[in-house]
Amino acid sequence: MKDTRMPKSDPPAVRLVTDQERRTRIGVRQALAGSSRVRTPEDAARSVVCLHATDPPSVHLSCWARSDTLSIDDVERALYETRSLVRQQSMRETIFVFPRDLVPAVWGSAAARVAAVSRKRLIRDLERWGTVPEGDGAAWLQGAANAVLAHLADGVPRSSKQLREEVPEAGGFIVPFPDKTWGGKVAIAPRLLAQLSMDGVVARAGNAGAWYTSRPLWTTTEAWWGGDVPHALESRQGYAELVNRWLWSYGPGTVEDITWWLGSTKATVGTALQDLGARKVTLENGSIGWLRHDDLDPVDDPEPWVALLPLLDPTIMGWKERDFFLGPHGPQLFDSAGNAGTTAWVDGRVVGVWVQDAEGVVQLRLLEEITAPARDALHAEARRLTESLDGQRVFTVYPSPAMQPGPQRDQRAGQV
Repeated sequence: MKDTRMPKSDPPAVRLVTDQERRTRIGVRQALAGSSRVRTPEDAARSVVCLHATDPPSVHLSCWARSDTLSIDDVERALYETRSLVRQQSMRETIFVFPRDLVPAVWGSAAARVAAVSRKRLIRDLERWGTVPEGDGAAWLQGAANAVLAHLADGVPRSSKQLREEVPEAGGFIVPFPDKTWGGKVAIAPRLLAQLSMDGVVARAGNAGAWYTSRPLWTTTEAWWGGDVPHALESRQGYAELVNRWLWSYGPGTVEDITWWLGSTKATVGTALQDLGARKVTLENGSIGWLRHDDLDPVDDPEPWVALLPLLDPTIMGWKERDFFLGPHGPQLFDSAGNAGTTAWVDGRVVGVWVQDAEGVVQLRLLEEITAPARDALHAEARRLTESLDGQRVFTVYPSPAMQPGPQRDQRAGQV
């Protein structure tokens, strides 16, 4: 690991933050300890800055894990009725669900960054694999975007398939790697709509499928926001706001942690830390971490707590360096692409995973021995999750090794 310890010429760190204190902060700040749980989907999202939304059911299950009272319907209402939570593709070209008030900061910073990268890639692919002549990709893309926006101006949400059928400019395909058996036609419309979303001019309005599926409907941002669309913040200000919220929920963390989470650059993160007046602390491994200037005191230990988190939950995906809560279990908890599977937590440490059987009953698969009270608490949480899902099996395309069936893991599985 790269040595990120403080140079001798730097001002000293204000104090040491141990791994135990970092785990305490997870339980308190991220609404996982029982006494810190929240009552609304909006507060659940704020506790982790935003909710990871690549896998549709993770949004609902991440909220569930941080509340004793929230239902699936509560989250759906926040997403599609009150619109207090907004889906937005941004950091690392990933879809997140943000509290509505944070979206302008995202538009001006992380979303703008990935939009520029995505636009260049789409133009390149249109010219290389599509029917657009070389040098005409930007003009074609602008024409297609204008046609889609004009069609959506009536305020009626439409699916990607409907837009392909109704807007000729958005139809068509690209055929990447036509000489490869794994190549094939790819519709342009979904990529066009994703681009317009990153640009902040269209929004994911509703979902034509069940809560655990992704069948987005699209409309203009103006229609979705009720005509009162806020202005995007200037880039530097937007990044500072994101880093400020990250420090409260995830701090202390290293520059590398924040850079990875933002999908940005160390220079951008350094500027944000400077603008915020963030303070250095020493982490237990000798690295330099950062805290908000108004958050330097230790956080009081909560009561013992457990949690069952869905795959790609913001907590497990919040840092680049995760050893302080993963321990030796990291290789068992992520797929080959770095996607985190489900996790079972005890007092800020990952101790296993959870899966569902054929009837939808939640089962534990522990990766280490834990105390009897912790085991009982995890079983109680598994029963609560089983009841909430009410027989609905939540399938995933990102199973971690520990979630896969196997003789050794099955011996450790805890039937609930």
